Amino acid sequence: MANCYCVYCGQRYLNVSSLTSSLCSRHPNGSNKGKHVLYEGSEKSRYTCKYCGQQYTTIASLTSSLCSRHPEGSNKGKYSPAL
Repeated sequence: MANCYCVYCGQRYLNVSSLTSSLCSRHPNGSNKGKHVLYEGSEKSRYTCKYCGQQYTTIASLTSSLCSRHPEGSNKGKYSPAL
């Protein structure tokens, strides 16, 4: 069985049902103001931000920092993993 990850925070779950039923601490609407959303890409050794190309070894570490090329403005949103 493959792991399931949240696109916003990188939290790992064993199934989609568990992931989508829990609140996300890094949700774009605010901490715990929305549910986890499934990252639909495959597991990788490095994850790349779709806006700027920055790379990290986990989704959790990637999504913890602000992106200088975020569409809402420089440092106004977190890095977001590319598929």
